[in-house]
Amino acid sequence: MNVVEHGTGTPLVLLHGFGLDHRVLLPLDPVLEAAGGWRRLYVDLPGAGGTPAGDVGSTQDVVTAVEDELERRIGDEPFAVLGQSFGGMVARQVAHDLRPRVLGLATVAGVFVAEHARRDVPPATVLRADPAALALAGEAAADYAEGAVVQSEAHVRAFLEHVRPGLLAADTRALARIAARYALDREPEDADPEPFTAPGLVLTARQDHVVGYEDAWARRSHYPRTTFVVLDGAGHDVELEQPALTAALVADWLARMRAHAG
Repeated sequence: MNVVEHGTGTPLVLLHGFGLDHRVLLPLDPVLEAAGGWRRLYVDLPGAGGTPAGDVGSTQDVVTAVEDELERRIGDEPFAVLGQSFGGMVARQVAHDLRPRVLGLATVAGVFVAEHARRDVPPATVLRADPAALALAGEAAADYAEGAVVQSEAHVRAFLEHVRPGLLAADTRALARIAARYALDREPEDADPEPFTAPGLVLTARQDHVVGYEDAWARRSHYPRTTFVVLDGAGHDVELEQPALTAALVADWLARMRAHAG
């Protein structure tokens, strides 16, 4: 697997969303670097970026591929994991499978219900339209407008730098295979119902019409040491639409993990 590493210290594994690649999570790197002591592993999941899909044909296969890669790269070291969107679903499974070694779990607009028709989501909403931002997006305007809740030139620039390249690089045939078997074999909170007590962060967005926030919050009793947040004025790109708040929440999660580890 293609893994871009930054920094040294305790491993922190970052898993991106469906059809994207590791670049969508690079805007978080300044806050991770500032915290100090974290070896950041930005993973390209199978069929994304620089990682060939091989024979991966389901989300469960993606989980296995990630866990195999972690065994090769970090062995039995304790680690933390953060997942965005689809990567949040993968991160939840990895965190439960390897629970004794997991220092913390964070999801950013994470998938908690695989089947879209069963998700509790708000209607698609644009709180602020910005014609100049759409013009700046150029040929990517339709892709940008599909998810932007608060359109702005800063958001467009972040989209073009961190989201658009992954969309263009994706192996669409492989993604179609995985999408046909998108659900995990069993939800990790159900398969492993003992409360997950490592420090966590579940960051959701009020206007996220892709995964919503209600399904994530329905799992809050399983995560007694987790901060649950729903941010207004953001959709599925919450980390790009609300970068300052996202950075503050991630910094708090990092600090809580350090305190918990003693």
